[in-house]
Amino acid sequence: MGSAVAQCPHGITSHSTGNLGQKKLGYSSRCSKFPCQLDFARFGLLHQGSSAASSSDHSTEFGRRINAVPDMDDMFWDKVPTPLLDMVENPIHLKNLSVQELKELASEIRSELSCIMSEKPNSLKASLAVVELTIAIHHVFHAPVDKILWDVGEQTYAHKILTGRRALMRMMRQKNGLSSFTSRFESEYDSFGTGHGCNSVSAGLGMAIARDIKGKRDRVVTVISNATTLAGQVYEAMSNAGYLDSNMIVILNDSRRSLHPKIEQEPKTSITALSSTLIKIQSSKSFRKGITKRIGRGMHELAAKFDEYARGMIGPQGSTLFEELGLYYIGPVDGHNLEDLICVLQQVSSLDSMGPVLIHVITEDNHQDAECNEKIEADNPQEGYDDSVSSSVQTRTYSDCLVDSLLMEAEKHKDIVLVHAGMEMEPSFQVLQETFADRFFDVGMAEQHAVTFSAGLSRGGLRPFCIIPSTFLQRAYDQVVHDVDRQKIPVRFVITSAGLVGNSGPVYCGAFDVTFMSCLPNMIVMAPSDEDELVDMVATAAQIDDRPVCFRYPRGAIVRTDHFMHPGIPLEIGKGRVLVEGKEVALLGYGAMVQNCLKAQALLSRLGIEVTVADARFCKPLDTELLTLLCENHKFLITVEEGSIGGFASHVAQFIALNGHLDGTVKVSHSQHSLIMNIRNFHFW
Repeated sequence: MGSAVAQCPHGITSHSTGNLGQKKLGYSSRCSKFPCQLDFARFGLLHQGSSAASSSDHSTEFGRRINAVPDMDDMFWDKVPTPLLDMVENPIHLKNLSVQELKELASEIRSELSCIMSEKPNSLKASLAVVELTIAIHHVFHAPVDKILWDVGEQTYAHKILTGRRALMRMMRQKNGLSSFTSRFESEYDSFGTGHGCNSVSAGLGMAIARDIKGKRDRVVTVISNATTLAGQVYEAMSNAGYLDSNMIVILNDSRRSLHPKIEQEPKTSITALSSTLIKIQSSKSFRKGITKRIGRGMHELAAKFDEYARGMIGPQGSTLFEELGLYYIGPVDGHNLEDLICVLQQVSSLDSMGPVLIHVITEDNHQDAECNEKIEADNPQEGYDDSVSSSVQTRTYSDCLVDSLLMEAEKHKDIVLVHAGMEMEPSFQVLQETFADRFFDVGMAEQHAVTFSAGLSRGGLRPFCIIPSTFLQRAYDQVVHDVDRQKIPVRFVITSAGLVGNSGPVYCGAFDVTFMSCLPNMIVMAPSDEDELVDMVATAAQIDDRPVCFRYPRGAIVRTDHFMHPGIPLEIGKGRVLVEGKEVALLGYGAMVQNCLKAQALLSRLGIEVTVADARFCKPLDTELLTLLCENHKFLITVEEGSIGGFASHVAQFIALNGHLDGTVKVSHSQHSLIMNIRNFHFW
């Protein structure tokens, strides 16, 4: 493949020649206006000479590996022929394709995604919805010179395919494979790392301001979704963007997904030929600058108000919110109409001093061509599905046990209410939502609101259980500190997906909750070792009414398989238990790691080594009597947890050090030596 060089005295005119497959590519296109000379041969994925790759040998090796042209002969899945997609190594190869060819490319990408993502139907829907939008963005803009940021990882799969990572898509969420989100360490086309959502507008605004200060003229494009618009940071960033008035483009991918069923049941926003024409006019340079000035003739303020009012009449209900925040609203645009998308994006990108613009794009999660539908139906057959067979072999999870225990406690305490926050709601919690429709509140990605909302429910005389995944609780830590713990308000935090989370990777890894919750002065911190302990801790939390409490549990299957649920028995606060008595060595486990201690004890027992296994139950307050007993009767004390530095082991070590169990005199007088060893089952890939 030959290099492509673009010289741009006033705009970009890019010429590329090369032989990909059986078709020769050559084109000339214009885009963002800024003086530069670009060698697009350098725009591979983390080439050895790139700054991102130089950060580490691992990144360089990974970059060289995923930058390789995929060998189609080695593909190991049955696939529909994709001649256009086979020729696309990076976004520059989209520049010379006609609209009809881009439509064919969109169909091929859908076919590709259906093949490699059929086992992940939820992610597949979000990916299929933005195929045309992704193609249009890369056709109009020049990444990585132009910065493209995404809020949600599930929307970036087409982006990954078009930016040289197609060959490794099947290795997504695997060790040494692709991340399911954008990652700066993976590709130079990923301008900013995402995962927890709602950060792209803030990061994009920062890049835009940095560009302005440095005198550059590249474009900044951020893509947000319905889910991320529930988070307050998006509106904080938009308000600041409106105030700073820096050039940037915010694309709202509106797939009509909402937490409110009434909204989803309303008639969908219609996009007619007339509205499509009006949108093209309002995004044009002549309308933005020429017409308003001619109408105004010195009364630009009045002309701007007229412009805003006219666009409010065209746009759907609520579109004026973005205008009030300071963004120029354009839309709605059909997210599956490539002609309209390309036209609007080209018009907007051609403006030199546009300020922040929001383009409202309407997409469908289930938008697929007939071939994709047939493929998905074949991979996910529904006919003849036997629910009874499925339920008999279905693995029971900790969330299932939590739901059952909450249902039992809700029968005892009619004032129990449930608040759920996070990107997605587990299927288990839908039972609670259906059973307690008036007492279950799902607030989506509004974790900060969820915590303070729960505090208000508690002050109103109710018993709130605030259910938040560990990684998303981090976003609401300020509210936990000031709105709950400092005021000693009894909010019961249920921390889900704690510890390792399998192939979801570091973004969802719940490694830090024990550390940041146990340092709070009034918080009770506990963790169940199995499903029975989880039921008891739900009952314990329901009884506490004078301070906040939290407990964590891991993602995955429970320990037992008999599915028997006993009524919850409140535990004594700050009391652990000894499960197996042994000699010399004591294993003190916290939470799910107690099961690992029991497995280790069973293996050592076969070798004739008898060790003690204890379940701490509580990180705060610690069971000091149990710790003292273990130190006095054993030579070695090993703490086992799933977390980070500053967690359970740190509290144990501090207690032992402050109480003299590590003093040399104690060792001599008791002929014992206490060794603290913390095993953290914690690894990022």
